[in-house]
Amino acid sequence: MAYASRILNHSKKLKDVSTLLRREQAASIRYFSSTNRAPLSREDAFSAHLGFSPVERMTKCSTDIVSICFSNTRTTLRSRVGRPRLGNHFSCSMQSVRGFSSGSDLPPHQEIGMPSLSPTMTEAWTSILPLDQNLCPFGNIAKWLKKEGDKVAPGEVLCEVETDKATVEMECMEEGFLAKIVKAEGSKEIQVGEVIAITVEDEEDIGKFKDYTPSSTADASPPKADAAPPKTDAAPPPPKEEKASPPEPKTSKPSPPPTGDRVFASPLARKLAEDNNVSLSSIKGTGPEGRIVKADIEDYLASGGKEATAKQSKVTDSKVPALDYVDIPHSQIRKVTASRLAFSKQTIPHYYLTVDACVDKLMGLRSQLNSFQEASGGKRISVNDLVVKAAALALRKVPQCNSSWTDDYIRQFKNVNINVAVQTENGLYVPVVNDADKKGLSTIGEEVRLLAQKAKENSLKPEDYEGGTFTVSNLGGPFGIKQFCAVVNPPQAAILAVGSAEKRVVPGNGPDEYNFASYMPVTLSCDHRVVDGAIGAEWLKAFKGYIENPESMLL
Repeated sequence: MAYASRILNHSKKLKDVSTLLRREQAASIRYFSSTNRAPLSREDAFSAHLGFSPVERMTKCSTDIVSICFSNTRTTLRSRVGRPRLGNHFSCSMQSVRGFSSGSDLPPHQEIGMPSLSPTMTEAWTSILPLDQNLCPFGNIAKWLKKEGDKVAPGEVLCEVETDKATVEMECMEEGFLAKIVKAEGSKEIQVGEVIAITVEDEEDIGKFKDYTPSSTADASPPKADAAPPKTDAAPPPPKEEKASPPEPKTSKPSPPPTGDRVFASPLARKLAEDNNVSLSSIKGTGPEGRIVKADIEDYLASGGKEATAKQSKVTDSKVPALDYVDIPHSQIRKVTASRLAFSKQTIPHYYLTVDACVDKLMGLRSQLNSFQEASGGKRISVNDLVVKAAALALRKVPQCNSSWTDDYIRQFKNVNINVAVQTENGLYVPVVNDADKKGLSTIGEEVRLLAQKAKENSLKPEDYEGGTFTVSNLGGPFGIKQFCAVVNPPQAAILAVGSAEKRVVPGNGPDEYNFASYMPVTLSCDHRVVDGAIGAEWLKAFKGYIENPESMLL
């Protein structure tokens, strides 16, 4: 009888044995830990399945988080499912949970979460910029390359994810079938980790997920609703007390003293004021804690306030014209630009240095070089290419400007990587030319043209815009802007604003002699925490020297 009793007590657990035995190896493989404990053994994996409820089994056997470091970038590995087709020096975070079948539960499946495909989508951004960790923790589904029911294999692209700076392909790393697409094509602002798709191992299990709603998706929205309860705490009593209007304020809970522009009034008083077009701000309440009650509205109307209010509203309405407008939704790049520039102006002590550089010799050298380029079939060299080269060489001569600020130290970079501002229809991009001080003018020109084209096509990869140490913004050549001051691009310490060149009359050698020369104004915006005024002036002197004597850049 003892053996029979044990069998009956464990019957519900034993009916899962056949399924759990097939999955125990997968559970062992996917079991990671943030501590140093060893992986589960085969016996531990089986007991973890058998001794817990379905929810507990998912908690016990689902993927924990283990941190892995590549180079200087922190990478969080959550699962083998899905990885971006990027590079090693890139932060990637993927959430995935394997569910186990139990009785009438769903069959084993994989919940694929929105990956982190950009530094600004995760807290890894703080290693580049000490900014809000929630700067842009969202992604958009640009296009699904697989349909529900399709078979997926490792290395195949599931979908294209639009981040704040680029559109990146997301690969699958496990074989199976795409059972359900949770986030349809075109879905916007999907949080990192939020479930976007479900995969299964067996094709016959696809139909069981037709109406499936993942728990992680359902749990993503409640935080927004948590902000509502404070309003109900300080709100007036429910309208059920309207019948007993005089005692209404006495029976309600005392409201806190009015703060700011908020006006406290009973629901009946608010309704009466709204029906008679009366502004509550013009009435002094006589109820508890200054609350406006029905009697206050009636006294105000009896004293002629209704007529005065009606006349005032008519006059006001006649003076306010109807505005015609359109609301343009924020793009991801616009949100990032707004956050970064607001952070820069609020936390970085800017100062500006301006100098005029004569560009006659620069234009002459450019004409000669372009003649050689045309003869050899190469691309023409622009003034901006020469400016980038001069800025890079000046940074090598004055490395203090090639630095960034941290709370503990000033980091001075040995690489000279120049970001070049590019305006597109989608927003402002700053792709980077790496090691610009070591490259020739033709190479710099080729890279700038390629990066600008990729920016306009919204196809920049993270390696195309990460790692810059200095920025050049040129509004003179393309737009004819004479002079402007740019905002420092954090975490960098300086940015150069280039204006348009113009001819001026300058004194000649003799007392009555005058010559014409072209001068280009440039303004250096500096972070005073890193670059002192004298250092900034020294850098501008070096830059001006390269511009006015361009042959020295070729040495």
